[in-house]
Amino acid sequence: MRPELPEVPGILTGHQVAATAASIVAMQEPDGAVPWAPGEHADVWNHIEAAMAMLVGGEVEASDRAFDWVLRLQRADGSWPMKIVAGQVEDHSGETNMSAYLAVGVWHNWLVRRDLAFVRRYWPAVRRALDWVVSLQLPFGGIAWSQEWSQGHPAKVNAEALVAGSSSIYHSLAAGVALAELVGEPQPGWELAGGRLAHALREHRDQFLDKSRYSMDWYYPVLGGAVRGQAGKDLIAASWDTFVVPDLGILCIAPDPWVTGAETCELVMALDALGDRDRALRLFADMQHLREPDGRYWTGYVYPDRVNWPGEQTTYTAAAVILAADQLSGATGGSDIMRGATLPVFSEIGLECGCPSADVLAGAARS
Repeated sequence: MRPELPEVPGILTGHQVAATAASIVAMQEPDGAVPWAPGEHADVWNHIEAAMAMLVGGEVEASDRAFDWVLRLQRADGSWPMKIVAGQVEDHSGETNMSAYLAVGVWHNWLVRRDLAFVRRYWPAVRRALDWVVSLQLPFGGIAWSQEWSQGHPAKVNAEALVAGSSSIYHSLAAGVALAELVGEPQPGWELAGGRLAHALREHRDQFLDKSRYSMDWYYPVLGGAVRGQAGKDLIAASWDTFVVPDLGILCIAPDPWVTGAETCELVMALDALGDRDRALRLFADMQHLREPDGRYWTGYVYPDRVNWPGEQTTYTAAAVILAADQLSGATGGSDIMRGATLPVFSEIGLECGCPSADVLAGAARS
């Protein structure tokens, strides 16, 4: 059964969403991999995002092929290679953010299809991936961003954390815990790690690597679900004027005059999750200048030169458009994947950063 196609009145029709999904399929490789663009590399995070978008866009068989590819490439420790080109690994390092994201993809598939057999098939891979990711949590709560590989084995851990990557990992842990409850295999260790990670993203962003010029570091704590409510609104307000270019979208890197479609659509979803629907719709409309008539999307636009750059239409931009359209329209059950109403919220317990945690405060209150 194919899902109902998203449609955002006055901005994007269901037919246009289907054309964009078909544009991703056209770039899918025979083994199921979805590269950034033809001839470029694939990574498991953007690949899974494309699989989610193809499902929402009605390309169910192509989405299933993409998920099959993910299973074939997972390594024994639970990670995936960082960079694959035409079926060959070019960077063997494992990135925690990328490897964690299978949990989001499988939970999204469940929300759309309610296929428990699919969930059970992918659950062992999700479990291995998140166990590996959680093993790389740092004392302050962030997650080390990657682990190098040497001579076919895991090697040096790059023990620094990224705000955007750790925010996405928080989202993946929430999806993983939801899946664990669904299959009847609770994972309290993931819940503990999620609470510590949420605390770090709320209270200790200064301990992450400084990537504040990147818009992803600005909105991702909201998009991933760790920072919501008034704190999320305040976070968005703090850098709105730094990154938002009226009528065009948002900057990828400030102050470079380059707006990008994927980042704009992710901010759209973050705004919608905060209840800021008017600005979400406005930004979604603003970025449509990147659309080609056949449904493909340019990566970005250098506005002083009035040039689309780089000179390619990317699968990850198309995927972000489709997922944003679904969230704004509520067409499928998967429209909740970034809003997070179907996901758990973690308690801040077992903190190792020196801050009093919820369990300690509760004990003090009882004494």
